[in-house]
Amino acid sequence: MREITCSKLCSFNEAMELIKDGDRIFISGFGNAGDPKQLIKALVETDKKELTIISNDLGSPNIGLGQLLTKKKIKGLIGTYYNWNTEVADAYNAGEITVELVPQGSFAEGIRAAGIGSAGFYTKTAVGTELAKGKDTKEFNGETYLLQEAITGDVALICADKADELGNLVYHKTARNFNPVMAMAAKTVIAEVGEIVPAGALDPESIVTPHIFVDAIVLRSC
Repeated sequence: MREITCSKLCSFNEAMELIKDGDRIFISGFGNAGDPKQLIKALVETDKKELTIISNDLGSPNIGLGQLLTKKKIKGLIGTYYNWNTEVADAYNAGEITVELVPQGSFAEGIRAAGIGSAGFYTKTAVGTELAKGKDTKEFNGETYLLQEAITGDVALICADKADELGNLVYHKTARNFNPVMAMAAKTVIAEVGEIVPAGALDPESIVTPHIFVDAIVLRSC
């Protein structure tokens, strides 16, 4: 975890100071669901560069996450689906960025593996495909499995519906998606939330991400 110079409740500018050039950054979301839109906007407006973005997708050209690529802030991508953003293929074919495609289930489990301190896991997914090239394989019960290593990151930008003052997080239905596992896997976690309530106000049964994982909270504007 990096040194936090603000309380857990930070401004967007203070939160961006926790990100360094060259960082591997988890960014949550599935399409437009559960993505930290205002944190993404704040990151786009910084001078951060040489970033590796670990996300399900990269939005559309020059929209949302896609702006990071348009503005040449990205050196590498790790994710599952880039068909919405044709600039990804263009930048990759031009040798401007690296791209690592990971099947969606393996992507989620690879991030979770990092969060629980596992080096990785063996899976049948992607065996015999282009995605298996260069990966270790083993035989189990007569079937071939390949090694998916844990997917690690320096910072996670995540999105929650509510937080309490300690940083406990509650998500809104399927907007939860990759948020909890990314919060576990990153060294520093910045959560964009829609509402902040006093400690003790959240139903403990509704808390998905405990405050111990969260380093900074930013309150999004309506």
